[in-house]
Amino acid sequence: MNKIENKAQHLALTERMEELLALVDNDTPAHDKNLIELTFISTLIADYEEANFPMATPTLNEMLRLRMFELKMSQAEIAKQIGISASRLSQYLNGKSEPTLKIARAISQKLNIDAEIVLGV
Repeated sequence: MNKIENKAQHLALTERMEELLALVDNDTPAHDKNLIELTFISTLIADYEEANFPMATPTLNEMLRLRMFELKMSQAEIAKQIGISASRLSQYLNGKSEPTLKIARAISQKLNIDAEIVLGV
């Protein structure tokens, strides 16, 4: 098998992957048959899911919220870091406003958010 063809195969292989995950760990040698099978099945599943369940590009407000969570920072702290008011950041978070090019650059550089996401491309 070199490709998952349907949902039934996907389900069966996902269940098998779960079984294999219980049998291997970080210390499992690379030549172990369970690890080899797990690697093969994982690749098949990833390819199928990428083709059939593509992930949408996150929005700016989703990425801002994620960064706030990851950095454990408040809206006011994030706003200060990128050089805007907390109320302006709130407008970005609620989709009521979009950043200027200058602020978009600061968001991208200071919060390490891909410029395409910041610009909505």
